[in-house]
Amino acid sequence: MGSMSEGFAYLDILFFAMVAAFIALRLRSVLGRRTGHERRRSSGLGTAADKPTSDNVVVLPERGKSAMAEETGIADVTDPSIKTGLADVRLADPRFELAEFLEGARAAFAMIVDAFAQADKDTLRPLLAGSVYANFAQAIDDRLAAGNSLQTELVGIRQSELTGAALDGRIARLTVRFVSEQAHTLRDPGGAVVAAGTHPPEEVVDIWTFERDVGSQDPNWALAETRAPE
Repeated sequence: MGSMSEGFAYLDILFFAMVAAFIALRLRSVLGRRTGHERRRSSGLGTAADKPTSDNVVVLPERGKSAMAEETGIADVTDPSIKTGLADVRLADPRFELAEFLEGARAAFAMIVDAFAQADKDTLRPLLAGSVYANFAQAIDDRLAAGNSLQTELVGIRQSELTGAALDGRIARLTVRFVSEQAHTLRDPGGAVVAAGTHPPEEVVDIWTFERDVGSQDPNWALAETRAPE
């Protein structure tokens, strides 16, 4: 009988512990907590999991551009125009973090290069803005219509440097200069090489501009422009 009573007592303790844990979790979700590192992105440019879970965390109005810059590493940027643009983006979207954006941009670069070579338009569609996607899709369709296949080897991204930042109304635009090592091999339907990249892989410089509506709950950035250096 004693052991049965002890068992019930143990179940009571376990039950109340679970209730206490549940209440603590609810309080945390309602009150919110910002540590500066609460957001982590699986793809680099954001997923639905990155959407804020609480609207109770607000930025105090007395915190201006200088405070925002110190918090996000923007103070380390030396170009005045880029620094101002980043501060404007940060003020419009307090969730913005420069280091996370650059990490995500590198991941997106690798995904886009690979998806283009694989003719994977489903992967490209959410990563590219409308006009850029149309250009990529047309190039893929032309390649497939000719029966050609493209093999791309992205050896590595040697450099990713922010070269521009601006906020136009609700649209943030950040430009990144990528220096990578790539090798491309284009084959015809019979497998013969039509065009091959240099070996060892050549250095390729790309300048990509990413866009995002800072008023949107969607944290994703889309590739809105590509160009080669002048």
